Amino acid sequence: MSNERTADELKHAEDVREMFSRISPKYDFLNHFLSGNIDKRWRKLVTKKLENVLENKNALVLDVACGTGDLALELQKNAQAKIIGTDFCRPMLAIAKEKNAVENLAIPYLEADGMNLSFADETFDAVTIAFGLRNFSNWQDGLRELHRVLKVGGKLVILEFSAPIVPGFRQLFQFYFTKILPKIGGVVSGSRGAYEYLSESVARFPDQKGLLKMMLETGFSDVEYKNLTGGIAAIHLGVRQ
Repeated sequence: MSNERTADELKHAEDVREMFSRISPKYDFLNHFLSGNIDKRWRKLVTKKLENVLENKNALVLDVACGTGDLALELQKNAQAKIIGTDFCRPMLAIAKEKNAVENLAIPYLEADGMNLSFADETFDAVTIAFGLRNFSNWQDGLRELHRVLKVGGKLVILEFSAPIVPGFRQLFQFYFTKILPKIGGVVSGSRGAYEYLSESVARFPDQKGLLKMMLETGFSDVEYKNLTGGIAAIHLGVRQ
């Protein structure tokens, strides 16, 4: 299990849980609307990174901080592997479970803290986390916990907002992310603070090379990343040694 957390880290986790509970009814709509549906393509690219695992009927894949289940559903489509989703926000999981019925799937969703997972060491062939790691109260401890539940040789795939790499576009994106997005998100969801938190959390999170370094320090090997849409987001992949 992860190291014991400080009072500040525990408060951060509780604040994040409450925030996502408040915006859960509008979460999917805003995700797709505010990203112009690009987020759907990003999730397909995560799935492509795990093709060899997903076609193995004996493989077990954990989607951590699964939210409303969009990545878990994408992983499970046409896959032979078994997908399990976890999140610590119950209202988000309720929406994920409703999607099972719509898609005629039976993905198990478990309420669990991504920094303190109730799985034995070396359980999973792959672990994914999409737009969740930056919300952890301690990123390094979170990575250690994901590393712990992976089998030796298992893959971790992280999809997360990152640092745009195209000059000019970077400034335009920052303006949209810090000025426009919180206003729209606030009007639709009723919680402008949640979308101000989004831009603040992305600003605090390590950039592409910073996250790569953190993964190496946690014990992952063969770490690589791929920029998406000019670096707005990135997919990081690492293998448990």
